Amino acid sequence: MHSKSAYYLAAFIGTTVGGLIPSLWGAGFLSYSSLIFSTIGGILAIVITYKYL
Repeated sequence: MHSKSAYYLAAFIGTTVGGLIPSLWGAGFLSYSSLIFSTIGGILAIVITYKYL
């Protein structure tokens, strides 16, 4: 059984990094691209945690 805290930490880091990526091209923190990248980052982080934990 995997630890829930590892998934929470991965989701937090993934959404944070994903939300900050659009700021590299000048998009706002609450722009649509930031929300999309934040969602994608969180999902990818959870999948990677599930696969390698």
